Amino acid sequence: MIQALPKTKSVTFEEFVQWKPEGKYYELHHGVIIEMNQPLGDHEWIIIFLNDIIFSEYKRLGLPYGISKTVLVKPPENESAYSPDVLVLNRDNLINEPLWKKQSTVTQGASIPLVIEVVSTNWRVDYLSKVKDYEEIGIPEYWIVDYLALGGTPYIGNPKQPTISIYDLINGEYQVSQFRENQTIVSRTFPELTLTANQIFQAGI
Repeated sequence: MIQALPKTKSVTFEEFVQWKPEGKYYELHHGVIIEMNQPLGDHEWIIIFLNDIIFSEYKRLGLPYGISKTVLVKPPENESAYSPDVLVLNRDNLINEPLWKKQSTVTQGASIPLVIEVVSTNWRVDYLSKVKDYEEIGIPEYWIVDYLALGGTPYIGNPKQPTISIYDLINGEYQVSQFRENQTIVSRTFPELTLTANQIFQAGI
């Protein structure tokens, strides 16, 4: 669960990065500072599993990618800054990032081949705010891993069931594909990846 810190006014990105303390995770959502509570163990192990799988794949392919938990993702048009569960960076484009050197922040889709959010109780942020903002940034691929089927029925169907929603940027807009149970996910970033939805869901068990 996430909790808004008491603030009397909207916070800018600059104010946020200057205030942000070490050792705790915070995000900035449209000017509001949000404290990210410690996730459940299953949630964390799914992140570890995905990190391992993706790391192995880009190393095998010899791609100039890396994974970071502390780098921030900032949309260009609003005062937000996100700390995704899995953030794949393209090192070759970081030279073009104006906030990279001093603030460990990326703002360009060319720097972010893939971003993944593992859903917790703040599912609306993942399905609404982040879909919009990641699309605006131009991130080519965005996964929402809803292993507890917490999302609303407009997003994962009725009856609810664990679902992976993959948003692909096509002609500047996200098109979503969904994967459940033993369906093999389809990734445009890593097209040779062989991985089922259940393998991801069961990683935390």
